Amino acid sequence: MDYKYINQLLDRYFSCETSVEEENILKAFFSQDDLPAELREYKAIFAYEHEEVKEDVLGKDFDERILAMTEKPEHVKARIVTMQQRLMPLFKAAAVVAIFLTLGNAMQMSFNMSGQKQYNMAVVTDSAKEGVSVAMTDSAITDTLHRSSIDAQPSQKTVILK
Repeated sequence: MDYKYINQLLDRYFSCETSVEEENILKAFFSQDDLPAELREYKAIFAYEHEEVKEDVLGKDFDERILAMTEKPEHVKARIVTMQQRLMPLFKAAAVVAIFLTLGNAMQMSFNMSGQKQYNMAVVTDSAKEGVSVAMTDSAITDTLHRSSIDAQPSQKTVILK
């Protein structure tokens, strides 16, 4: 017997050019019991629907089980949340911020104190070399040009911009 049409359909099927009707023809052909030896290897591809055991995955009593689960009342215990419990995360965050600010302020103070001590040491060593005593705080006011108010120059007017 000549199975030329079936072979053409198989070629078109594997090149993805068949229509739904042609695939139904192939399924019907391969659902037969006696097939030629050269076409038996393709039977598993097309006859899977007939050989597969059809079972109801959800079961017949699925709807009843779901309805029974939804009808059961669950006892929900309400919990009272106080204002203190609601604000506790904010209290914790504020405490962390306060700790960081306190530590940062203490570190800044220690850095400023150590820097000031080094500055004082430099002034003392420089003054010891020159032999002149230099006071840390001076009563004379210096402007932005680093001129002392003692050296007043009458020809220039001092303008302070704020």
